[in-house]
Amino acid sequence: MNDTEELRQAILAQVAEYYERVHAERPFTPGETRVNYAGRVFDATEMQNMVSATLDFWLTAGPYAQQFEKKLGDFLGVREVIPVNSGSSANLVAVTTLCSPQLSNPLRPGDEVIVPAASFPTTVSPIIQNRLIPVFIDSQLGNYNLDVDQLETAVSDRTRALFFAHTLGNPADMDKVMAFVKKHNLYLLEDTCDALGSTWDGKMLGTFGQMATLSFYPAHHITMGEGGAVYTNSRRLAKIGRAIRDWGRDCWCGYDNPVNGKCGRRFEREVPGIPGYYDHRYFYTEIGYNLKTTDPQLAMGIAQLDKAPAFIERRKHNFHYLYKGLKQFEEYLMLPTWHEKADPSWFAFPMLVRPDAPFMRHELTRFLEYNQVETRLIFAGNILKQPGYRHIEHRVIGDLPIADEIMRGAFFVGVYPGLDDARLDYMIEMFEKFFKKAKWRSGEVAK
Repeated sequence: MNDTEELRQAILAQVAEYYERVHAERPFTPGETRVNYAGRVFDATEMQNMVSATLDFWLTAGPYAQQFEKKLGDFLGVREVIPVNSGSSANLVAVTTLCSPQLSNPLRPGDEVIVPAASFPTTVSPIIQNRLIPVFIDSQLGNYNLDVDQLETAVSDRTRALFFAHTLGNPADMDKVMAFVKKHNLYLLEDTCDALGSTWDGKMLGTFGQMATLSFYPAHHITMGEGGAVYTNSRRLAKIGRAIRDWGRDCWCGYDNPVNGKCGRRFEREVPGIPGYYDHRYFYTEIGYNLKTTDPQLAMGIAQLDKAPAFIERRKHNFHYLYKGLKQFEEYLMLPTWHEKADPSWFAFPMLVRPDAPFMRHELTRFLEYNQVETRLIFAGNILKQPGYRHIEHRVIGDLPIADEIMRGAFFVGVYPGLDDARLDYMIEMFEKFFKKAKWRSGEVAK
């Protein structure tokens, strides 16, 4: 080992020592320690990987990117993984890829894309940004996924695609979804940002359609701080997706950049009307962006992927632990449901305050928050009632009563791997305290 390598190892050893002093898990104190709905779960390995990448001073994607793509692709069982800087960017890249003029039958402005009204905003935004028309259908109570029974009603002669998220990691009914898209020859995009590791009938979510997306925001199954990915089994779609991610340029050299390019014809590109040849690295076939990740992020992602199976198992344990503990409150709370073919890798534990409950959602969530239990709503609810989306061009199926019901009464608490049984017991205890004290019966918000 040379002097430089010895210095690197000494630095990484100090990073591990720093982790133990600063970031190692602290004891849980009921009523004082925040019971988060989600958060980073990491150890010294993530920090060492990031520092190692920083010492190499790769400021953009580099050696760790290649490792991450291979490792995530193996986990998902897909050929192609395109890391991007967020799950929202992943959705943008996926939709924009299907609009590429390089495809024989791309999505075109004015084409319709079916999407649930109860969606996260950035599942819908790329549809609008690409001048496509969202067709909003309702959702189902209990699983909070798209209402598959409305799909046939939503079809028109302009319908070209279906795009939806598997809500909170709970698989939609993929038997009905696939029968529908095959019957009408539609593109299918799966937003699996909340669903890493979820399966339907033994098949990994995200592998049913043309492309799928992931998010690596700290709340998600694995994290890179910020970050996301598009994945697909189509090399052609992947090449287009990478071009869109990389400013729109056609060059596909990736992280390995030989002088004359992988194609061996870097300096032989012809541009109509321009004499001579043009450098392929500056030849643009798509309207693109810079949506790349950095090597330190991807180095962290590799360490997180090693932990993903354990993370998923802990999420499942925490979900079923909470389900058992909260079942006693079904008089007032609708607990989540899932299909017998589904094996969810749960993002969170959703529930809905029943319409006839003698209290409102905000009274319960405020009580929980005051008592150090974090809560979140199921994203946008009925997105057409959000100010930014009220005036978009769209088509809608029915009155969306379930999307409204989700907006009125649904919320979720956490199941992420940072929650141990002591924290789950405290969470259940706070629900018990709310119902036992019953201050809401007299109109007083419990605190």
